Amino acid sequence: MKKLILSAVILLGTMSIHAKTWTVSEDSKTTVAIQSEYTEVAADAVPAAVKTALQTAYPGAKLVKAFVNEKKEYKLEISVGDQKATVYSDVNGNWLKI
Repeated sequence: MKKLILSAVILLGTMSIHAKTWTVSEDSKTTVAIQSEYTEVAADAVPAAVKTALQTAYPGAKLVKAFVNEKKEYKLEISVGDQKATVYSDVNGNWLKI
């Protein structure tokens, strides 16, 4: 009986040595980037200044899709040859870095 109790004590003792408590930090921060929603517009609705800037910067580029947000910033999906790209412009044809 002594051996049984001694075995149980040794077994429980070794199990508690390997137990580890995890600390959880509650100071974590979550960063959310909010981007303005773009709505699709017809290619005819894109201002002439934006179209001119597009042809100047990317000769031979074809406007595939155009989107605009409430700040009058344009998201243009273009294709030049077999390559596709997305560029951003303001209403005056100035390129934006997003």
